[in-house]
Amino acid sequence: MARIVFDLDGTLIDSAPDIHALANRILQGEGCAPISMAQTRVFIGNGAGVFVARMRAAAGLPETAQTRLQEAFVEGYRDAVTLTEPYAHVVEALDRLAGQGHALGICTNKPLTPCKAVLRHLGLEARFATVWGGDSLPARKPDPAPLHAAFDALGDGPRLYVGDSEVDAETAQRAGVPFLLFTQGYRKTAVAQIPHDVAFDSFADLPGQVAALLDAAT
Repeated sequence: MARIVFDLDGTLIDSAPDIHALANRILQGEGCAPISMAQTRVFIGNGAGVFVARMRAAAGLPETAQTRLQEAFVEGYRDAVTLTEPYAHVVEALDRLAGQGHALGICTNKPLTPCKAVLRHLGLEARFATVWGGDSLPARKPDPAPLHAAFDALGDGPRLYVGDSEVDAETAQRAGVPFLLFTQGYRKTAVAQIPHDVAFDSFADLPGQVAALLDAAT
């Protein structure tokens, strides 16, 4: 059976509403206009520091404010879970994959504390044998080190990575593993421009896509 590692934000869960609300609370405190939900989705994907830098630039705040804003964001991010929901059919797909004997893990650029907080809030934590956040190692995606670490923690077996973004695709390429692209997440470019082995727009299709990919490899 396979070792399947998932990205989190934009892949398993839609966390943009919580991130959007947090960002705008911070910007309101700075006397700045809010950012839009569309901007929020574009800014997500490279970790908290990059998100804050993009938010700050959009608001016209100086680079000297980065550390202060990032500290406020990380503090609020720890329990920003109330507006976050799994994408449709995620829970059923995870349970089906686990029932087929696949080992499941997470590799995300989200810091580990808020990552685990949202997994607990949504009742998903027990479904994953290993969870790696953006601060679990000195390097984060697209560096392949955390993805390699997640796979190593799951043991031997075929390896598959599931994500939604250009960063995830690059990480999979650099790690040398097949990539399954969820097309309804936070990607910024067309599906055809993102390297992938399989693309899917509903988690109801994922177990079948995994089976087909594994069959083709044997």
